Amino acid sequence: MENESPLKQFDTLFQMMAAFPDEQSAIDHFTAIRWKDGAFCPLCGSTRVYHFSDRRTHKCGDCRKRFSIKVGTIFEDSKIELRKWMMAIWLITSHKKGIASTQLAKDLGVTQKTAWFMLHRLRHAVRTQSFNRPLDGEVEVDETYVGGKASNRHKGDPKNGPGTSGKVAVIGALQRGGKAVATVIDRTDTRTLDIFVHAVVDPSATISTDEHSGYRHLGRTFTHGVVRHSAGEYVSGDTHTNGIEGFWSLLKRQIVGIHHFVSPKHLNAYVAESTWRFNLREMGEGARVNALLAETNGRLRYKELIA
Repeated sequence: MENESPLKQFDTLFQMMAAFPDEQSAIDHFTAIRWKDGAFCPLCGSTRVYHFSDRRTHKCGDCRKRFSIKVGTIFEDSKIELRKWMMAIWLITSHKKGIASTQLAKDLGVTQKTAWFMLHRLRHAVRTQSFNRPLDGEVEVDETYVGGKASNRHKGDPKNGPGTSGKVAVIGALQRGGKAVATVIDRTDTRTLDIFVHAVVDPSATISTDEHSGYRHLGRTFTHGVVRHSAGEYVSGDTHTNGIEGFWSLLKRQIVGIHHFVSPKHLNAYVAESTWRFNLREMGEGARVNALLAETNGRLRYKELIA
């Protein structure tokens, strides 16, 4: 039908592939998402855009350059057809712990190197999309450590001493019943933790943390409750960090169970992926695919990734 909308709705992987029987239908769908507010030139920003009859090529009326809908996105210069990209998006957004590049390579019929680059492009797309406004209400803040040699795991207190050898620190905040924010940090000193909390949490919030000394000044700005894990205390009234610790469990199961190893260089990308997926956990499967398609602005070159 000529008047049928190019923006498709689907709830299962089978329905999605049926909705996009060919490459042009996938391109039309992506175009409807990217240009929902009108066509624009990705090279100069002009809205004077002319469309060619092939439905894949466009030309700017100001800078006079030709481009496709993929230019200026993570799909630019990719030889992988958009239908395969959409399958990859489905798999990374639908599976709670993501998907390994080795498995994606088998599912899509591409090399492992290609699948690895595809997944990193998708992580690049969501890297800054997980946090839109300061967290408020009841907020839990905690830090954890990821990675390290197997011989050092389970040794000592996970927050201090030899148990952190070779590991990378990650700080996170979770609004109860809402979203999470997390990022890799260089150290867990008072200044670093204080800067993070003040950047992502609204001053009106009530904060729960453990007894880490790095949180000792939060009471100056926030209503601050502390649970003392070292004394066997995990809940004190409304004060606890059970939610953020559950979030850490998802992240670590993703890294250990799916990827097995993540280099410190790329860890923040995996944290961003896990956070994005967690924050959209109440969204339908197809809606999550469309949400990621809407965030694909910004090119990532392979040389930049491995530099």
